[in-house]
This record gives sequence, structure tokens and C-alpha cells, in this order.
Amino acid sequence: MSQVDTINSAGVFFILLAFFLSTFGWLDTKSRWYYLLNLLGAALAFYGSLLIPSLPFAVLEGTWAAVALLGLLRTVKRNI
Repeated sequence: MSQVDTINSAGVFFILLAFFLSTFGWLDTKSRWYYLLNLLGAALAFYGSLLIPSLPFAVLEGTWAAVALLGLLRTVKRNI
């Protein structure tokens, strides 16, 4: 497996982990961990998509990362 494949696979793993955990009720979709897993996964996949290069994948993952970051910031602000 190439380095790019490893980066993209790790990114997809974290996104799917967040989805799996929330689907089975083990992780609240409004929690910091949910947003952190999505942010980490999307950021890795975004970086990997730039290395491929794949513009549609970069747009998808860049948007996903931005939304996850905004959600994370909202949870931090809510808990202050």
C-alpha cells in the first residue's frame, strides 16, 4: 500500500468510526469526540486527495472538515 493510500485509508477509517459509533448509540452526534473523529478523518482524506490529485474528493473532504471544525467549535463554546 502506498503512503497516499495509507493516508486516505486512515481518514476514511476515522469518518466511518464516528458514523459506526453514533449509529449504535455509543457516541452522541453532538459530542466533541464525534466532531474530532470527523475532523481528523476529513483532514487526512483532504490531504490525501490533494496528493492524488482529485478535486471532487478534495472539495468533499475539505467541506466535511470545515463543517466538523465548526461543530467542534460550537461544542467548545457551549461548554464554556
